[in-house]
Amino acid sequence: MNAAAFAQICSHIALFMLAAAFLLITIRIVRGPALPDRVLALDMLVTVAVGFIATISIAAGEFLYLDVAIALALVGFLSTVALARFVLTHGGSRARADFGDEPDDADAAESATTSGDQAGRQAKGEAAP
Repeated sequence: MNAAAFAQICSHIALFMLAAAFLLITIRIVRGPALPDRVLALDMLVTVAVGFIATISIAAGEFLYLDVAIALALVGFLSTVALARFVLTHGGSRARADFGDEPDDADAAESATTSGDQAGRQAKGEAAP
């Protein structure tokens, strides 16, 4: 068996394994159960796509595709970081609960102040803002 035939067999095996990973990751994205699972699955999906591109690039002998794989990897990483930051800053306590973080003292104090203000307004008969 020469090197070219061996590389061809290895690329087919790698593509089969990447396809199986792609299927399992897609199932995790659909089933969830929580937002962190989906974010992690999307990040893994980008990683598998980079693997597909790299494997096809090596099998075809066109190494120009590796530049595309590198660019996709960078964009995928940055989008995951941006999404996580958005969820943590704008998602409120629900997003932090999904990520397993406990609310800190500032969140607890803000929540207590807000609920206390609402209770006081309701007792006085005022409308909530």
